[in-house]
Amino acid sequence: MTSISGKTTNGFTYEADYEQANSDRVTWTATYRRSGVFFGMRHGRINELLGVPTGEVDEAVKEDIEMTWVQSS
Repeated sequence: MTSISGKTTNGFTYEADYEQANSDRVTWTATYRRSGVFFGMRHGRINELLGVPTGEVDEAVKEDIEMTWVQSS
């Protein structure tokens, strides 16, 4: 399992974990906060990652976390 954190464009911070579900898929779970106050959790899955370098997987997960939260807020 890999841990990542970041900040969304609408001002929420998140802490997330993701893991490889199979050779070309990762699943992730993120907890979102603003000013330290819990605002929610989301989870997701990214497919078709076969052969993608680790650093690019991190970026893909962060982008998916961002998109999922901003679209649902």
